[in-house]
Amino acid sequence: MLVLLPPSEGKATGATGPALDLGALSLPGLTAAREAVLEELVELCSADEEKAREVLGLSEGLRGEVARNAALRTAPTLPAGEVYTGVLYDALDLPSLDAAERERAGRRLLVFSGLWGAVRIDDPIPPYRCSGGVRLPGLGNLGRHWREPLAAVLPEAAGDGVVLDLRSAAYGAMWKPKGGLAERTATVRVLQSKVVDGVEKRSVVSHFNKATKGRIVRALLRSGAEPDGPAELVEVLRGLGYTVECAAPAKGGTSWRLDVVVTEV
Repeated sequence: MLVLLPPSEGKATGATGPALDLGALSLPGLTAAREAVLEELVELCSADEEKAREVLGLSEGLRGEVARNAALRTAPTLPAGEVYTGVLYDALDLPSLDAAERERAGRRLLVFSGLWGAVRIDDPIPPYRCSGGVRLPGLGNLGRHWREPLAAVLPEAAGDGVVLDLRSAAYGAMWKPKGGLAERTATVRVLQSKVVDGVEKRSVVSHFNKATKGRIVRALLRSGAEPDGPAELVEVLRGLGYTVECAAPAKGGTSWRLDVVVTEV
């Protein structure tokens, strides 16, 4: 099973690992595309702080992120699973997993990124700021930049297993599974159910959507389950205590959609 995760906007600080080595990252087929983004991002942030803030969509309070990007080639690194912070990663709580669970996480989890394309949680990367929706002056829209490179390497990374897609829209646009792989892919939406005046109402709430997705991934890693397909994944999630409603693909070459319904967040 391959689990596709969004990154977090916030990143950890205090990295102490060696400087970035693009050749040491997993999915080496992405190296050239990574180098292209890295080169332009470092150049942009080294040359004009105000322009870089505008391009990256950074507030005045995040001005320091420009300098951090400018130093990416020599900055110390952390494993990607420690770089990404925020609601989903707090709920996932990678540091508390035991050795077997952590090994599963290293094999199964793939974090999408505007800068790196996609990385595994053990890949050593420096903290950075560059979302998937950024449009760099030279390369243009990063979502579009990554489509061809990711399409070339991710089907092999997915293999014959289930793909659980937990990405947000901006990162989902970077790569869409096709054909038989799409039919083995399940996207997840988290809905909060409340009863108001005797009538059930459901809504999508961003913060708790992320937290629930983090808990789902954690539960799957701890269970050790290896579902053969989306239908079996649904049964695994139900066995883990989740209320899951699903819709099988209406036609070939499309993904499953799973709604996870929660009452408490």
